[in-house]
This record gives sequence, C-alpha cells and structure tokens, in this order.
Amino acid sequence: MLETVLDIGLIITSVLLVILVLLHRGKGGGLSSLFGGGVQSSLSGSSVVERNLDRLTIFVGLVWFIFIIGIGVDIKLSA
Repeated sequence: MLETVLDIGLIITSVLLVILVLLHRGKGGGLSSLFGGGVQSSLSGSSVVERNLDRLTIFVGLVWFIFIIGIGVDIKLSA
C-alpha cells in the first residue's frame, strides 16, 4: 500500500515539476519561447508571479525529493 502511494505521488510530482519548469520565463529563448511565440504576456512580466512560480517549483521539488527518499527507504526495508 505504501509503495503504491509513493509511486503515484512520485509520478504526480514529476509531471508537475516538468510543467512548472516549462512555465518559467526563459532568459535565452529556450522552450518557453516556443509557447509564447516571442510575445510576452502581461503575467510573465510581473515579478510577483515569477516569485510565486519559483516558490511553487521549489516546494514541488522538495516534495518530489521526499518521495524519492521514501521509495529508497521502502526498498531498503523490504529487502
């Protein structure tokens, strides 16, 4: 049961992390410029939105890391 919860949590946080990283405004015209076509929206210029996106990305990354550690501990204990 615990293994299933950890696996599902890892999959969800992995997908969320990919989406959040792609939402960041690119400094060099990487993947994020493909979605906007070079036109900046009014939200991407706001520093508050960028700061909140940074915080959310860090939080999801930490949760992802906790799931990775949990899966490792589960594997170690069941072996």
